[in-house]
Amino acid sequence: MKILFAGPSLPDAAALCGKNIDVRPPAAHGDVLAATREGAKAIGIVDGNFEHVAPIWHKEILHALDQGIAVFGAASMGALRAAECDAFGMVGIGRIYQDYASGRRMDDADVALLHGPAELGYPALSLPLVNVEATLDRLEKEKTVEKHDILTLRIAATTLFYKERTWSAIIDRAKTALDRTALLQLLLATTVDQKRTDALTLLHILDTFNEKTAKKQGNWTFRATSLWRSV
Repeated sequence: MKILFAGPSLPDAAALCGKNIDVRPPAAHGDVLAATREGAKAIGIVDGNFEHVAPIWHKEILHALDQGIAVFGAASMGALRAAECDAFGMVGIGRIYQDYASGRRMDDADVALLHGPAELGYPALSLPLVNVEATLDRLEKEKTVEKHDILTLRIAATTLFYKERTWSAIIDRAKTALDRTALLQLLLATTVDQKRTDALTLLHILDTFNEKTAKKQGNWTFRATSLWRSV
């Protein structure tokens, strides 16, 4: 059995997955442990809950790895946990994971966004910083916008709270000399959804993963502490 935890980063995950993957909402504390106890052989973590509930516990990921379950992470909470647990065998996927694993990116809030409910398809109401920066990287590479304006937009984006970060808010905060309407149209038309790109890569790897080959990676011992034994 393969299980994928996904939400706003890949709202159409259920439609994209075949019958071999069980798609579940963003993971919270205890969900990976539950998947392990249900007999999962491979687990993909894209999105996770964190604000109103306890987030995924590292210990439950280590427990899954200790049981020989393959655990993949990308795009959002999955990228964070993979960067923290890759030394124990969790497999990180994509640019966002690489940024955290290398230390280039440090703040958990870089992947956060405000979104609507699952019933509406997790509509995005704000922009995660990782997508903003991927978009500005593209525009800088293509020389569509001057470098000093790109830098001004970058700085403006980083100063906004994640729930308030939109292209309109970024432009207003940046106060560049560029025409506001034209710049907004350009940014909306060229937005790079790096989270989705990484999530799709994870989905492909999870879909083609051979469950029979799963085994514990690395030379380490899982410690069943008193707190762990109580769950």
